[in-house]
Amino acid sequence: MKLLDRILRRPAATPAERPQRSAGYLRDSRSGVINTRPAILRESRDDIRQAWRRAAGIAVDLIQNSGRLRGAADQVVADTVGVELVLNPQPNLARLGWSADEINDWIKLVKEEWKRWSWNPAECDFRGKFTLPQMIDIALRWDMAYGEATGVMSYMGTAWRQRYGIKSGTKLCMVPPTRLVQDSNEFEGLFQGVFHDANGRPTHYRFEERNTGIVEKKDYPAYDASGRKMVVHAFDPADATDVRGISRMAPAFRQHIQHEILVDTTIQTQILQTIFAATLTSASPSKEAFEALEALPDDQADLRDEFLAYFGGALERARDGDITVSGDPRISHLAPGEKFDLHGAKTPGPEFLPVWKALSRDTARAIGITYGGLTMDHNDATYSSVRMENSSIWPVVVRRRERIAAPIVQPVYENWMDEMVGEGRLPFKGGYEAFAENRDLATWALWQGPAKPSADDGKSAKASTERLVNGTSTLAAECAELGYDPDEVFEQRKREHQRYVDAGMPSPFVPRNGGTADNAVQDEPAKKVEA
Repeated sequence: MKLLDRILRRPAATPAERPQRSAGYLRDSRSGVINTRPAILRESRDDIRQAWRRAAGIAVDLIQNSGRLRGAADQVVADTVGVELVLNPQPNLARLGWSADEINDWIKLVKEEWKRWSWNPAECDFRGKFTLPQMIDIALRWDMAYGEATGVMSYMGTAWRQRYGIKSGTKLCMVPPTRLVQDSNEFEGLFQGVFHDANGRPTHYRFEERNTGIVEKKDYPAYDASGRKMVVHAFDPADATDVRGISRMAPAFRQHIQHEILVDTTIQTQILQTIFAATLTSASPSKEAFEALEALPDDQADLRDEFLAYFGGALERARDGDITVSGDPRISHLAPGEKFDLHGAKTPGPEFLPVWKALSRDTARAIGITYGGLTMDHNDATYSSVRMENSSIWPVVVRRRERIAAPIVQPVYENWMDEMVGEGRLPFKGGYEAFAENRDLATWALWQGPAKPSADDGKSAKASTERLVNGTSTLAAECAELGYDPDEVFEQRKREHQRYVDAGMPSPFVPRNGGTADNAVQDEPAKKVEA
């Protein structure tokens, strides 16, 4: 009874008060739009581990079945490396007592030997199939699909070299990232196929290998006893604790699939509407109307007979007409009140192109190329818009070159030079002992790619000249902007100049007036201008 009394005597419910407004993050609007999007906070590497395999599968499937995504992959390769990454050695050998001439001669020899080795598949590829530039292309395509590129450095002994008829033992074996296992064991320091020491540094990589049809797992050391890199693993981290990358297309999966659905639906609808429809609109009463006339009482028989006689005469006149939409179309007189219409395609609508372009821009931004490079749509492009588009995407291209392509080829270059000096095929003052003590100073290099795209070559060349004249740039910087090696440009100009001089011909590299154009104008005598 006491409980019942308490229930019966409880006060009436008061209307809920509106919550007080407050400042801070996640303050929702009246529509509650933030609450409609649930989110769970996890570490980046846990998100990558959970989604890596499915994201890689979707990315590969989309690239294999989409012409524009395959073209986008080709565009990424062309923008980043072009034909190849050009070696530009930057050794700091002056600290070892080398003269400037000795350094220049040594750099020239290194470039010649590297060019021959990197373009010979039998010498640079463990499988003997691809040149080094081709393997860099593969790495960039893997980076787009898997978000990372992996490879293993190998060394062939004398017996294998004699068997294949090759000279060098240093080889790069590109291994698909799908072979890097997803195993994780925190107790062993293993996370997503990578072993780490107590300081979080990678020590080993676990790959799956197929040996006579049997799949087995094998651990490869990240570095050998001399500190040379043995496993090449390049990816673009999003967080400080990331161990592996994820497909660059992952944020744009939804937009690309929506784009495919939009295009497929539009095409199918347009195909159906292409078979035009013809309709005949008539004001004549239907069957129910005639049945209603038959049900009129006998005192209204005259009205019924007049109505039926009118439509009978109209149909009698229209009977002699003909409507045909076949191979021999004919349209003659219609009955009174009838209208003949032909219906054409009404798809796509005015909203198709804006949505198509918005989805394409989102996909292009995630991949790291321009909208025009993805869609080849340049209808609304102007000089200013193309210049701004290239200026905004070029830092992304350079960054991709330095973060993905260069970290693949630089360890190969270092191990190759180590072997060349160690076996005496590349001279080095002090021998291999001096090289081993100063390996970082001797193997430092820059890797140059293609030239920055230009909307107007004339204006770009004029701007380059202005920078050189004003002293705000150097010839080496301008050559690098064009994707040229400044040393090769100098040597080529020197050879061509000397060739013209020896032939007794005027050299194109010497100003005709013996000075700049400005000096030539100043040397001309002043002329009086007559009215």
